[in-house]
Amino acid sequence: MSTAPDLTVSATIAATDQTKAAAAPRIKLLSHGFSIDHPDQELGEQLMADTLGVTDREAMHGIIRQLVKASVSGESPDEVNLAFMISMVKSIKPRDSIEAMLVAQMVSVHVMAMRCAHHLANADDLAQHDSAARALGRLARTFPAQIEALNRHRSHGEPAITVQNVSVGDGGKAIVGNVTQHARVIVSDKNPASAARNAPKGSGSRRRRDSADAKRDAQA
Repeated sequence: MSTAPDLTVSATIAATDQTKAAAAPRIKLLSHGFSIDHPDQELGEQLMADTLGVTDREAMHGIIRQLVKASVSGESPDEVNLAFMISMVKSIKPRDSIEAMLVAQMVSVHVMAMRCAHHLANADDLAQHDSAARALGRLARTFPAQIEALNRHRSHGEPAITVQNVSVGDGGKAIVGNVTQHARVIVSDKNPASAARNAPKGSGSRRRRDSADAKRDAQA
């Protein structure tokens, strides 16, 4: 199912501030394909391209064709299901072609997972139950992996920085950067008074006992 793009229109679609703020138009399914349901065809394409996160008509029509096929309920594409998928794409706000493809996969995986959940709830025998449960499990594991991939792409592959249990003593310097494990910072203190305060308990009494023993040995 497809529709041929109008080659007389410029391939690049520039999304203006006004189109970014507007709602995405609906897709009307036709017997030979689909059309963007908007009174102004050019503006409708701008709105849809901005929703899908693409910059040209070919990419926009390609993503829509894939979403139409993924929206199939029974044997035919479902217009309400398709509107839901496009709405979810818009809410995630893909920002480039990679995100556009990944987000289209994400909403398709969600739709298929819910379809498997429906089949699982209505399974007539053990074979149908096991098949639906396995498919649902695989899709449920795929979805968070897609979310992680999207977050990693948006952060340009940089891992999140987690800092735990970092302690800096008097005169110490803080560590700036990634901390991957617990660390203890030992700072040498050259102040004699401070060193005496930090000395282990009992060290003074041991020195006094050692001095007394030495005197007794000398007298003997």
